[in-house]
Amino acid sequence: MKTFTFIIFCFFVTTFSFSEVSQNEKDALLALYKSTNGEKWNNTWNLNEPIENWYGVTVIDYKVVELNLHFNNLQGTLPQEIGNLENLRKINLGFNQLEGQLPSTLGNLKSLISLELFMNKFDGKIPLEIGNLTSLRVIKLYSNSLTGEIPTSIGNLINLKELMLGSNFLTGSIPLEFKDLSRLEILSLIDNKLVGEIPSEIGQLSNLKELVLASNELTGSVPYQVTSLSHLSTFMVSDNNFDREYVSVIDGEGKMPTMLLEFNSETVITDND
Repeated sequence: MKTFTFIIFCFFVTTFSFSEVSQNEKDALLALYKSTNGEKWNNTWNLNEPIENWYGVTVIDYKVVELNLHFNNLQGTLPQEIGNLENLRKINLGFNQLEGQLPSTLGNLKSLISLELFMNKFDGKIPLEIGNLTSLRVIKLYSNSLTGEIPTSIGNLINLKELMLGSNFLTGSIPLEFKDLSRLEILSLIDNKLVGEIPSEIGQLSNLKELVLASNELTGSVPYQVTSLSHLSTFMVSDNNFDREYVSVIDGEGKMPTMLLEFNSETVITDND
């Protein structure tokens, strides 16, 4: 009887031990709370409650898998500890007032499929380590103050469908490595300081639906290979330094790709039309 009781006791101790979010993940969330002035969030956390009750935190099988704190008045920086949320699949911190550099530890989030940090005040370079996140399908870093060149390591993200880096201060050229993003549907680099020519390899992105490169310092001409993009419905390249003007098409239908290079250059549709 004593043996049976001991076995039952061990069972409950073991169950209890594995029935909570790991201390490592909890510490990461607390670091985020502290570094972003959690007490003044629109929807703050009661730190005395279980983590699964915290606003914007999704817990499945005692693992933190989603963090959705967009439009929640986060102010401050993103802590290095964010990289300890190793089971995170989605993070959305858009429409806040976060600043400082993106931590390189984001590259530890190997399960991440969606990274949304748009409409903040992040500066500095996009970390090279972002190329480690090969499960990523969505990157939205637009409307920040990011600088430097676009990391060529993004070319490793073969599952990526949306890459939106517009309205930053990114420099350099469009990486040739983008040709490996065979599943890419949206490529938006609008309103940066990108130079050089559009790589002809862009024409290999057969699933591309939106190509938005307007308001940069690109030169040369749009490569003819773009006409092979049969799914392309949005095309915006105005306000660059091309050798001719190009029509902008938004939510177009039909044979839009094949007409891009064939219109009268005196007839121009701007991005605001």
